[in-house]
Amino acid sequence: MNAELVGEPGRLDAVVARLAAAPRADVQRAIAEGRVLVDGRPRPKSHRLQGGERIEADLSGPGPLEPEAGGVDVRYEDGHLLVLSKPAAVVVHPSGAVRSGTLVNRLLGAGIRLSSGSEPDRPGIVHRLDAGTSGLMVVAKDDAAHAALRALFASHGADRRYLALVRGAIEEETFGIDAPLARRAGRTVVDPVGGAEARTEVRVLERHHRATLVEARPRTGRTHQIRVHLASIGHPVLGDRAYGGAGEDARALGLDRPFLHSATLAFDHPVTGERIELHEPLPGDLSRALKRSRLT
Repeated sequence: MNAELVGEPGRLDAVVARLAAAPRADVQRAIAEGRVLVDGRPRPKSHRLQGGERIEADLSGPGPLEPEAGGVDVRYEDGHLLVLSKPAAVVVHPSGAVRSGTLVNRLLGAGIRLSSGSEPDRPGIVHRLDAGTSGLMVVAKDDAAHAALRALFASHGADRRYLALVRGAIEEETFGIDAPLARRAGRTVVDPVGGAEARTEVRVLERHHRATLVEARPRTGRTHQIRVHLASIGHPVLGDRAYGGAGEDARALGLDRPFLHSATLAFDHPVTGERIELHEPLPGDLSRALKRSRLT
């Protein structure tokens, strides 16, 4: 849909959504892609309109998802689902601003049948890993498996365990972090008042001179949960620029991304009832960083 509008006072995204009777998320996506012009110029979604501006808005939906080469490393597959090992630096699914280079594009390029998913840009995607996180994740191939897996993850029926190398020495052997989390301006923060319940169980595996290797088991599924929880107790994941894990100690280990790896994924198959339990070794960059940490 193309629309020519006359501006009213207010935020650009809110005004266009109201005048065009379009979902605000679609408007924000169009703004991010440069498809909304104010007096002939692109403006950010938060741009304040004074009223009377000429607004040209192309609110047509994004094009279809394109298959891409790159392949996927499958660790388990049957007719209903697959478990793969996601490499670091790969975004899981497209968004308004990112239409290529994602895991979904690779899955389509590999000819893998995917469930329709909960959103058009997320076929097959049951849960996500951060772009900088490597390791195991499950993908649904049909809608029935997708719904059952979503319910399984929502009820915390899947056992997910991550390896993380964190800054400093942790004295406890095992402990839990209970800290409600909320999203603020694209970041996740601890919010004891307005945050959603979040719990991570932590077990120490190795203690080094300046770092500790831990196994982190999220009992809830909040965005960036493990990273923020560990940072909140003074032990950020090394290499994590967003939450305090960057610096000389991370650089000395050769880390250019968070040392966070989805190492174990176990669950009961939603169709066959078979117990699926998979373990994924550290990729080369994290394995090398761990060896350096042991020697420091």
